[in-house]
Amino acid sequence: MSKEKVVIDPKYVLVLTAKLAVTCIIVAGLLGLVNNVTAGPIAEINKAKTEAAMLAVVEDASSTFTDALEITAAMSDAATPYGGTITEAYGVQVGGADAGYAIKVVAGGSQGDIEMMVGIDADGAVTGVSVVTHSETSGIGDKVTGNQDGVLDQFIGMSHDTDGDFVMGGNVDAISGATVSSKGVTKGVNAAVAAAAVMG
Repeated sequence: MSKEKVVIDPKYVLVLTAKLAVTCIIVAGLLGLVNNVTAGPIAEINKAKTEAAMLAVVEDASSTFTDALEITAAMSDAATPYGGTITEAYGVQVGGADAGYAIKVVAGGSQGDIEMMVGIDADGAVTGVSVVTHSETSGIGDKVTGNQDGVLDQFIGMSHDTDGDFVMGGNVDAISGATVSSKGVTKGVNAAVAAAAVMG
């Protein structure tokens, strides 16, 4: 039994190709328009969250911040061994004088990345830790990210110079049942302090 040969009209192929091309152009244009409309508000929301996180981790409520600083290879190299990635850094100023840094760092938690802001004073000591975003399990990991029992506050005043690396179960306490989340925060704080040390 022979198969019937299918003949496709070349004009049909050209028309179909043209329709698909026009559809793709229209969709790309609409996506670009949506992006232009939403990019500004999203950037403003992210900026407000970042500023709130920075104010939450400094000692002096009257602190001001520089524009974002360049993330150098030295900063990244210092943070990497601790398991954290520096994504943003700002200089902290009080009364016009340099007073340390506010560093945004990402480290792995139990359910995904934990993004946190870490304040570090001019002597390399932690002034505060604030979680910006996370995917930790509600009722478990978010006990850490929500600072239950002061788990984030315990880093305040600690530095690598006086305390060495921050080690969970050593000089850092974990929240029971949220060990991986606690480790994630510890990695991030270690990474931020190490990065600040090479910033001078």
